Amino acid sequence: MALASWKDLCCDAHDAPGVAAFWGDLLGLNLEVQDGGDAVLRGERPGQTMWFNRVPETKTVKNRVHLDLVLPSYAPLVEAGAHVLEDHETARYRWTVLADPEGNEMCVFPTGVDAPTALVVDAVDAVGLAEWWAEVLGARTTEAPDGTRRWITEVPGLPFDVWKMVAVPDDRTVKNRWHWDVVCDDVPGLVARGARVLREPDELIHWHVLADPGGNEFCAFAA
Repeated sequence: MALASWKDLCCDAHDAPGVAAFWGDLLGLNLEVQDGGDAVLRGERPGQTMWFNRVPETKTVKNRVHLDLVLPSYAPLVEAGAHVLEDHETARYRWTVLADPEGNEMCVFPTGVDAPTALVVDAVDAVGLAEWWAEVLGARTTEAPDGTRRWITEVPGLPFDVWKMVAVPDDRTVKNRWHWDVVCDDVPGLVARGARVLREPDELIHWHVLADPGGNEFCAFAA
């Protein structure tokens, strides 16, 4: 039985409305700018919601959370302010790594390549983290092209085809600029499974801020 459900995706941004506008055009989502300077994108389904939270600091290291997208061409992204970082090609896939106007990485696969859209998270223990989130969300793990079960599928509400965990040798050094929110009425249950509470609800927030076993921040909102 699922302990939590997908809610939305969040991004820290120095220019929240500007970065949100870029991603809204890219993903076909509607932009709303909040009075306090934050911005939100909304689509036809609640799970497509993306929050862009204004922060004073700029990006300093490679993001450990990014999106894999499938597009006919990445040229419109460059015209909108993105820049190309590098090209990759394997026996099965070819893709281009780009950065949005604030440097947030994304991978763009060309239409016709058998690649899924995905939320991607770097992890030291990719298989273990995939198993953890699959259990929490009532989803299941599947094999990635390398044969390891580090992809998560059938995540209710997730606006992407899969959730990929990618094995990396290095631990996190700074707070993730991208994180996700879940709906959960049993935070103690998350903690019992290995999550850590970073901040409890207080006079400023009505949700819990937690970290998963890989150290990735996420927020848990009561239903």
